[in-house]
Amino acid sequence: MAERYYSDSPKVDFDSAPEMAPYLEQPDAMYIGCPGKHGYLNLGFELDSDGKSILRELDRRAPLIVQQELYFDEAMPEMPCVYILSSGGPNVDGDRYVQNFTVHRNAFAHVSTGAATKLAEMKRNYSGMTQKIVLEEGAYLEYMPEPVIPCRHTRFICDTDIIAHETATLAYSEIYMGGRKYYNDGELFAFDILSVTTHGERPDGQQLFREKFIIDPGRGGLRLTGIMAEFDVFANVVVVTPPESAAAVYDATVPFIDRERDIAAGITHLPNGAGLLFKVLGKEPGPVKAVVREFCSKVRMAVKGKPIPPEFPWR
Repeated sequence: MAERYYSDSPKVDFDSAPEMAPYLEQPDAMYIGCPGKHGYLNLGFELDSDGKSILRELDRRAPLIVQQELYFDEAMPEMPCVYILSSGGPNVDGDRYVQNFTVHRNAFAHVSTGAATKLAEMKRNYSGMTQKIVLEEGAYLEYMPEPVIPCRHTRFICDTDIIAHETATLAYSEIYMGGRKYYNDGELFAFDILSVTTHGERPDGQQLFREKFIIDPGRGGLRLTGIMAEFDVFANVVVVTPPESAAAVYDATVPFIDRERDIAAGITHLPNGAGLLFKVLGKEPGPVKAVVREFCSKVRMAVKGKPIPPEFPWR
């Protein structure tokens, strides 16, 4: 059996992060780590004897739910498509989540969420999540969750660790709303803090890259040019892939600012030949999701020679 990279007793502790220091008070209601507030999910994909990629490993703890894998991708009917759901509603103060995805040698998968991730208003603590994504030789993973929507006084921190073989490919997108734009008179950038870290390494421990951004609206400046300006939605796409496919995607991607659609996008290389970083700004989630999907389709074309089909109309 292949080495397991995840922990059987997952723990999520960001209390030492300086940006979370003001938010360490125990919640009034259910305590941190109690049943229903400490979600755990482990997914493992591998090829079966017929060369079909399957969900071989599945371990979960409420409120995280994963249903049976589906095979509806017309471009790659052999690809399992898995949706992560939550039975607990929005993330609340004191919630802790662990998600681990392992794609074994030459396997492939598409992972998303069934709906947007809502971050509820928080009074005493914060919501935290760690993710570990392990890609073995020749593995391919599309991880494209729906947007994250922070409410007023949301506190959220996330750390994503990517361990990728030099022949593997990951297309990982994050889309963050500025808030509930049309709630009452609007609730844009009324959250307390969003802290997001993504870092990559090789299986032998070689460090590839690290990106961390902390969004603290209380300090102001988010509407400055070069930050969010007039935009309300931010997408971050991390592509870990071999240099030849990174070059193909980079050459096929043109940065732009579209004033008619109120959307802008840019691309750069990750250090150490790790891949690409693609960023999108927009005013509404729909156009941003469309640009992200189009870009990820270029990644699949470069690696698998097949595009990502159009999104379902109801998504």
